Amino acid sequence: MCIENNNGPASRVRQRIGSVLGILLVLLVSPRLFAAEIADGQKLLLKGDFQKAIDLAAEELEEDRSDEDWNVIKLKGHMAIGQYAEALGIVTNAFKRYPLSTSIRIKLAARDVYLYNGYPDEADTVLSDINRLASTRTWAYQDPVNITTLGEAALLLGADPKTVLDRLLLPSLKADDTTRETYLAIANLALSKGDYEMAAKHFQAGIKKIEGDPDLHFGLALAYRPSSREAMQKSLSAALEINNHHVPSKLLMVDHLIDGEQYGDADELLAEVLKVNPWHPEAWAYRAVIAHLKNQPDDERKFRANALKHYSNNPEVDHLIGRKMSQKYRFKEGAAAQRQALKFDEDHLQAKIQLSQDLLRLGDEEEGWELANEVHEEDGFDVTAFNLLTLKDATDKYAVLTNEHFIVRMDKREAEIWGQQALNLLERAHQELTKKYDIKLLRTTIVEIFASQNDFAVRTFGMPGNPGFLGVCFGSVITANSPSTQDNTPSNWEAVLWHEFAHVITLSKTKNKMPRWLSEGISVYEELKKDPSWGQRMTPEYVRMINDGDLTPVSKLSLAFLMPKSPKHLQFAYYESYLVVDYIIREFGIEALRNVLNDLGKGDWINIALERHCKPMDELDEEFEDYVEKLASNMAPRLDFSDPKEKKGIFGGAVLRDDKGDPINLGDRPKNNYFVLIDQAKKLLAAGEFEEAKKPLNTILKAYPADISGDGALRLLALAHRELGETEQERKLLVRLALQDADAVDANSRLLELERDRENWTGVQKYADKYLAINPLRPIPYRFLAEASEKTKQSERAIAAWDKVLLLDPADPAEVHFRLASLHAGNEEKSKARIHILKSLEEAPRYRKAHRLLLALKQPDKKPEPKPKPDPGAKKKESNEAK
Repeated sequence: MCIENNNGPASRVRQRIGSVLGILLVLLVSPRLFAAEIADGQKLLLKGDFQKAIDLAAEELEEDRSDEDWNVIKLKGHMAIGQYAEALGIVTNAFKRYPLSTSIRIKLAARDVYLYNGYPDEADTVLSDINRLASTRTWAYQDPVNITTLGEAALLLGADPKTVLDRLLLPSLKADDTTRETYLAIANLALSKGDYEMAAKHFQAGIKKIEGDPDLHFGLALAYRPSSREAMQKSLSAALEINNHHVPSKLLMVDHLIDGEQYGDADELLAEVLKVNPWHPEAWAYRAVIAHLKNQPDDERKFRANALKHYSNNPEVDHLIGRKMSQKYRFKEGAAAQRQALKFDEDHLQAKIQLSQDLLRLGDEEEGWELANEVHEEDGFDVTAFNLLTLKDATDKYAVLTNEHFIVRMDKREAEIWGQQALNLLERAHQELTKKYDIKLLRTTIVEIFASQNDFAVRTFGMPGNPGFLGVCFGSVITANSPSTQDNTPSNWEAVLWHEFAHVITLSKTKNKMPRWLSEGISVYEELKKDPSWGQRMTPEYVRMINDGDLTPVSKLSLAFLMPKSPKHLQFAYYESYLVVDYIIREFGIEALRNVLNDLGKGDWINIALERHCKPMDELDEEFEDYVEKLASNMAPRLDFSDPKEKKGIFGGAVLRDDKGDPINLGDRPKNNYFVLIDQAKKLLAAGEFEEAKKPLNTILKAYPADISGDGALRLLALAHRELGETEQERKLLVRLALQDADAVDANSRLLELERDRENWTGVQKYADKYLAINPLRPIPYRFLAEASEKTKQSERAIAAWDKVLLLDPADPAEVHFRLASLHAGNEEKSKARIHILKSLEEAPRYRKAHRLLLALKQPDKKPEPKPKPDPGAKKKESNEAK
């Protein structure tokens, strides 16, 4: 080999020639100064103009076929519209040219191309090539886009996500915060691990830096999805405003419509997606989901086959199908789909953690926990797996109570206090509801009651948060919040457990193939059948919502649970669901409802089942609306429940005028408006005008005697009587309130005092029991119950109540032990009496009454005289004497 001297004459000649050639080259390519920039092609992709992007890239590649950026744009364009064979041609040609054979961006894009053309080995090879190039040509891949590409490839090769995040993606973002690919990679990684807060943070940061990117807005919608449907919708709208053909956004809308059982609307959107890409796997997977939910097995198989046509072992197809099945509470079908996804890819961690949760919800706990542990060991970054295993450490310490039909798990201390009562109530529910709905449960029902709201949320949803839920039923598994997690507005735990077990009945009867609204409606209905003070009833707020047009048609009732305007609207969805069930039973009989459940169990769609056993849906919608409007208008016809703050006026939006025809100022409100009267009463009470406050409250109660709402007339009038010292009037109102409202802990607490003052010990016991059905973890009702039981000579009940007081760490344990000692002494159980009296003196050594009782107990218990053993000789002697 001859090495030339670059400083010689020949070199200088070449330099001059090169300069000329450079000038010529500039002249030759000068027209390309007007050619398209790479950004133009990227904008076309982002706007969904895929064919234009392909054509533009093809035009630019005629000038330079080795241009990496234009090859990537053309490749992505063909993949986006389902032209997988054309994309394969680009990859094949690109790898024949040397410069592109070292492009890790094209290699990573080629992986999907190979998969969608049936070449899985080649797909693995390009990942290995990227790994090799990253080691040998590190210097060539230092820009943010290539670093991000290396990170994505590393994740696909099974690298530790946190390592990839810390060593590649985050440093790349820090070095250059204007690269969309890096924001997307970081945020999508967080999404895949269930870290929605981190995902939202990086999507938001990307949106601030990069304008006009629908993928970032779509990603933010995904991050908001578990916590805020409203924010999710806002982000989706932003994405579709940039690209009204944005396929991922439309598919997320499809997902939402399927949740609301709006299958026709979902199909229309899927048709739009398939116009963009006739072979889009997710679109066909969603069609398979809809076919399954509509009990169309032939279509389901065909649509799933279409989803797998070009990528026959794509795990994402069955993972999506299974996820939707689970969201519909069809955990058995969901688990089967996740197992199929794992057959295609045994390392698919999202399928594995979903299968773990499905199995835990089915009660198959051993395998469910094992899978969660596997995911955590393989990926310590997975938030759901970490949360579940942390939860398991806590629940492993729970007490377990069992009988023939139930396994109840709860905090050990709480189990001692109210665990047996919970088990007894569940057993009563089992006896009554299995008979009523003609079903024999084949599995033991697991009930888990959590002393931590976050633990409940993790067990139920996979992550902490989601406050507001009292309990959730998955079929044969119930999760519930303990009364200890509730705030100042607690709910009756007996009603909650009865409600949830009613779900066990209906979900088991229909094999979980029923819409949420119907299951909730039946559960609320069964609450009210068991105890009229449980469940929900018409309220002034509900009347106003009905009058304002917030009633959802029966045919679309599932939507009411998906995006409620407020927590009150969500509660109204439960109440409306109950009204539908009540209407069906009143109009068509309980047998019609049972028949609907039977049809759902066979796989029929709810609307079809309702039409078969009730009426056509359009008639049902119309007649149900009339039914509810009559209920609302008849609740208190002499009162006006319109919003007095409505700008348009007070009655139905009409502007009110006085006798002269002048508009009435909103301050001059009508005398029969419920909300105005309540407002007046509150102001008078706050000012100490208790006698005056009684007037508007009595006006309400004459027209609406059942006003038991949180700050309704019954409570406020009772308060006025109390402040005026009118105890008997107060007591009568509180009795009415406690009779109608199972959650009225305030009323029951006050009634305990009033009934004790009256020495009505039966009444004390009654209201103590009502109080304990709301919160069994406070000592006050047990003290009242113990005292009443002592007064009525029910020593066993008194002992049980004082025992509960001890478990609740009383401020005066010496007194409690003394009372127990006295009761045991009265029952001739002196050994137990001595134990308690010694514990009393241990707490208070100078407690004189305890000393006196100890002296009385100083004699040991008398043991019964042993019976003399029979003497065989004596019997023989007696016999001889007789002879």
